[in-house]
Order: sequence, then C-alpha cells, then structure tokens
Amino acid sequence: MKGKRRCRMHGGTNPGAPEGNRNAWKHGGRSAEAMAAARYLRDIARLAQIH
Repeated sequence: MKGKRRCRMHGGTNPGAPEGNRNAWKHGGRSAEAMAAARYLRDIARLAQIH
C-alpha cells in the first residue's frame, strides 16, 4: 500500500517477490543471457555493415 509499511489486505510487509522466484518467470526474453545474446548480434551486425 502506498505510503504504508503494512499491507492492509494481508498484514505483512511487501518486500516483493522472493529471490529466485520462478513463478514470476514468463518467457526469459529479458534475462541476462537473452540481453547479452542480443547485444552480441547487434555488435556483429554493426561490424558487418559496409559504408
């Protein structure tokens, strides 16, 4: 709850999802590995361009 330290529905604090929470994992499109692969492909494409 905004501005509050306790959830009015559940009574607990809201620290967010636990570390390593696989329930929040949907497709992995924004995972570190996927982002690194996209960056690598972007760099290769940039090097392959002929001006």
